[in-house]
Amino acid sequence: MGAGPGGAATALKLSQLGIPCILIDKATFPRDKVCGDAVSGKVLTLLKRLDPTILHRFAQQPYQIGINGITFVTPNLRDIHIPFKPMQAENVPTTPGYVARRVDFDHFLIEEVKRHPSIQFFENIAIEKFERTPNGFRISDASGKFQVETQLLIDASGAHSAFSRKIGGLEKDPKHHAGAIRAYYKNVKMPRQDAIELHFIKSIAPGYFWIFPLPNGDANIGLGLRTDVLSKKKVNLRETLQELLQTHPILKKRFAEATLEGDIKGFSLPLGSKIRPISGDHYMLIGDAGHLIDPLTGEGIGNAFYSGFIAAEQAQACLNKNDFSAAFLKSYDQRVQRVLGSEMRWSYRLQKALSYPWLANLLGKVIADNAYFMRFCSELIVDLGNLERLFKPGFWWRAMTRKSEP
Repeated sequence: MGAGPGGAATALKLSQLGIPCILIDKATFPRDKVCGDAVSGKVLTLLKRLDPTILHRFAQQPYQIGINGITFVTPNLRDIHIPFKPMQAENVPTTPGYVARRVDFDHFLIEEVKRHPSIQFFENIAIEKFERTPNGFRISDASGKFQVETQLLIDASGAHSAFSRKIGGLEKDPKHHAGAIRAYYKNVKMPRQDAIELHFIKSIAPGYFWIFPLPNGDANIGLGLRTDVLSKKKVNLRETLQELLQTHPILKKRFAEATLEGDIKGFSLPLGSKIRPISGDHYMLIGDAGHLIDPLTGEGIGNAFYSGFIAAEQAQACLNKNDFSAAFLKSYDQRVQRVLGSEMRWSYRLQKALSYPWLANLLGKVIADNAYFMRFCSELIVDLGNLERLFKPGFWWRAMTRKSEP
């Protein structure tokens, strides 16, 4: 269920493994999805593994813009630009990352899904009922006219998944959940057209304000903050966004001639900083439905892709063993934790540390003045699992004694 990036990636991986599947979504594509719109190196790596020609086709699309670096702006307005580590993709013209509106990227993935006869795709069907059967689940729309029985249900229906909540038991935890808003603006002054920006601002710590460039001079902007902090500080995200654009020393200049395109929209981010059960008898939860969004960056697409690939391979194991029990499916949880868990836990720790603006300023100074640290950050963006090194004394000793290393 759910044909966003996680569901589409799962279906494509199942097809690669020779396993027929049914993909269902309540929307009719193309449809918008409120998001930051960043397509990270994780996604590109998995697309390349799946089929390099998919990555090649995406790289040719006019609605995306290639990203070669990230710019951090600390609370004291220090500007730190970190180039991405070049992506190795044989015979595939690509950059280490992209930004593309979700209405376009998700539709691209659906068009890829339609290339595979083994994937039955149904859109404009909202699944309202989940019934357990002796061999799995029966799912249906409100009328009951559309029904599917399956031995294995993979839920990719997003942050507001009814299945995840009612069957999986995953309830919102304010300490491991964030609220965010997104807006599209035209004519934003962009110092770099090939870099995404994260602005760490004292008034919204430990959240951040982002600016992601899009083709034709457009930009996706927004801000996000952990839900418990939102409640404690009584922050209105929409009011805060407008205030920042009018009063922040950098942003008010950048947006002086910019105009809002469409509405400011809100969305939820169920964070992966808390270990939860994401499988059970005859089901697995992936992506946002499994609360797998990175706590520091807010990225969800890459983790949805990874969990979808892992779920597809687990489905293959279930079919080979004819075992769809919770005990057998527990290996899915374990593998997701092995691949994604460590980086999400360390991301959460760093996010909490950035609640202190003085620490964000100090980290900014260390990064800007230290080539060793700059190179580490470049590698970190590609693999957040390296965050663990930040909390080891040996790392800081090497950083201080080898700071001039290129």
